[in-house]
Amino acid sequence: MGILWTILIGFIAGVIAKFIVPGSGGPSGFVLTTILGIVGAFLATFLGQALGLYTAGEGAGLIGATVGAVILLFVWGAVARRRS
Repeated sequence: MGILWTILIGFIAGVIAKFIVPGSGGPSGFVLTTILGIVGAFLATFLGQALGLYTAGEGAGLIGATVGAVILLFVWGAVARRRS
């Protein structure tokens, strides 16, 4: 059940992040949006633990995953602009 929950939260966080940062040219489709949200959750957990917001073993949750996914979309957009 844990992996399904992670995929569901990752997908929701990815969709919310794409609504917050429209037109970023970021990844599209169900799988890539889900991966965006999951990687965003890992990024938010890492940053939260580095800043002391989360303890070891504590996850970022939906809001943290969304914030991490938004950060990834901004980085994605900046890298895509440099290539073109």
